[in-house]
Amino acid sequence: MEFLTAIFVSPFVEIYEYPLFFIEVVLGGLLAGVMYSLVALGFVLIFKASGVFNFAQGAMVLFSALTLVGLIEHGFPIWLALISTIIVMIVLAMAIEKVVLRKLVNQEPIILFMATIGLSYFLDGFGQTLWGSDVKVLDLGIPSAPIEFSGILVNQFDLVAAASAGTLVAVLAIFFHKTRIGRALRAVADDHQAALSVGIPLKTIWAIVWAVAGLVGLVAGIMWGTKLGVQFTLTLVALKALPVLILGGFTSIPGAIIGGLIIGMGEKVALITDGRFSGATRGFCIGHVGPEAAVGGPIGLLKNGDVITIDAVNGTIDVELSNEELEARKKEWQPRENDHQSGALWRYAQTVGNALNGAVSHPGGKSEKQIYADI
Repeated sequence: MEFLTAIFVSPFVEIYEYPLFFIEVVLGGLLAGVMYSLVALGFVLIFKASGVFNFAQGAMVLFSALTLVGLIEHGFPIWLALISTIIVMIVLAMAIEKVVLRKLVNQEPIILFMATIGLSYFLDGFGQTLWGSDVKVLDLGIPSAPIEFSGILVNQFDLVAAASAGTLVAVLAIFFHKTRIGRALRAVADDHQAALSVGIPLKTIWAIVWAVAGLVGLVAGIMWGTKLGVQFTLTLVALKALPVLILGGFTSIPGAIIGGLIIGMGEKVALITDGRFSGATRGFCIGHVGPEAAVGGPIGLLKNGDVITIDAVNGTIDVELSNEELEARKKEWQPRENDHQSGALWRYAQTVGNALNGAVSHPGGKSEKQIYADI
């Protein structure tokens, strides 16, 4: 019963008690989702034009960001570096069409997909060979400080990203549905051979769509590079766009945005743990809080509904409880004892110590009486 209450009742009570905080979290999640939508747009463009999933989109995001920041580091003014990067991405698209895609017309989709995997590895290596593999700072003057609207804090950078994505979606939607080239792109996606038979120049169409995808990748690279720094891990951002594509559809530009907004909501959570992480963890994560909950550590004193403030800049974690309340909870706290002799937690406890001591291996023993956190 307590479990069901925690899922179906407590969240709505907290929303009622802290409405501004709830709105702030929702807005932050929606704006964060726009960042994933920017990457997903590149996938959608290629898929609409060729029916192929472009595994190299993440590498294009990294390559465009590396080129931009590399030119800036070589003394180019920001405006000139931006124009030069756009030209580079257009030339790159033309080269991809001529060297890779032109030779694969009417081939099976799996062959084109494998070609994009090879292209991804090439762009990763080529970009880092040209500009280096060190983490680079990209600062285009986009403000990142939060601004307040009626007690709700909104990050200015997220607003700029949302405006950029909205503009791109509007322009691309008009391009695909209102122009001859856009209609030709959709025809090519349906059937390469039929498109060629009615006079649609396939090589030109592919060059155009890859150029547009490169420009979308540039915008995504600017946003993600400013936020995370320009580094190899930008290519992994593409993997986070996969759930966006699954939700929004591989051929829907508005769907990419909607899918991104939904996924973004899942990022606006934080995990505070005493040392046990999962590969499925999403959002902000804080580990190695000791002593552990199982031995009366700070996490063990918290209750559902407590408000925790995380200040990543200053490296502090605070809970909105008085010292008197914390002391009272300490006196009331009782360890949860389980004389387990089997199971995953028991096996883990036989070999690994607690987080406070570094979570290092120790001999353990089957006769030990283990105390586990209330999970």
